[in-house]
Amino acid sequence: MRIVFAGTPEFAAQHLQALIETGRNVIAVYTQPDRPAGRGQKLMPSPVKQLALQHEIPVHQPQTLRDPDAQAELASLQADLMIVVAYGLILPQAVLDMPRLGCINSHASLLPRWRGAAPIQRAVEAGDAESGVTVMQMEAGLDTGPMLLKVSTPIADDDTGGSLHDRLATLGSSAVVDAVAALEAGTLVGEVQDDSLATYAHKLNKDEARLDWTRPAVELERLVRAFHPWPICHSVLDGAAVKVHAAESASGQGAPGQIIDVGKDGLEVACGAGSLRLTRIQLAGGKPLAFSDLFNSRREQFTPGKAFE
Repeated sequence: MRIVFAGTPEFAAQHLQALIETGRNVIAVYTQPDRPAGRGQKLMPSPVKQLALQHEIPVHQPQTLRDPDAQAELASLQADLMIVVAYGLILPQAVLDMPRLGCINSHASLLPRWRGAAPIQRAVEAGDAESGVTVMQMEAGLDTGPMLLKVSTPIADDDTGGSLHDRLATLGSSAVVDAVAALEAGTLVGEVQDDSLATYAHKLNKDEARLDWTRPAVELERLVRAFHPWPICHSVLDGAAVKVHAAESASGQGAPGQIIDVGKDGLEVACGAGSLRLTRIQLAGGKPLAFSDLFNSRREQFTPGKAFE
């Protein structure tokens, strides 16, 4: 089977690695154009491109797949199947129709819940009991195609966006390998999604990572976990930014944003309901530290009665 793989970040690279390790014939890789990164803003290849080059797989990086020349190049590959994982470009209908077996996608949610750009973080933020990966046949709509295979995992109370991402990358990689084998054998049957159950996982942005202390503590605790390692929840104290890397909900009371207790076990801040105990924070210009490491040296900065903005 001639496979074209399309993906960009590390999540996708793990899927490509699994296909390579199981001996699948990946004839080409499509990934987003190199982007500036780091302090020097040098152009950096995506994790998928780096892996493909290591295995001497031809790499294509069109700006768009709506371009007729890009479509002609893809058509010339005569792929049997295109596997798409977090590619980041829209596939027009002409591209979806090219491979003999169409295009399949590994999506990091239990569809139809959390269609869209940030399903992992939204599941943690919402307090979902479980998440998973859905392998689906792609259609022109946003994550709307028939579901071919599903795998699930519980979301633990201490899961972050990062830890769930890593687990789903592993689950998804195995699921795609299984789906390809089942497609080859002709044993996969698509299940139509129930659109009435659909929810949308909107793209993350830094603005929504600013902590709104009027919200209940249980919601903010989930937000801190969901937005780690990016974009990291944050607030302002004495005019300086404070990033919150870890926190736990508590039952203290006070005006929202007010520091109500300071101890080695954390910095307790009142919320709209309950309180949030900040256990790992990052001060402006510093590194992330457990609050116990700051307690003795910087205690005066966190006097009870002060308030986060």
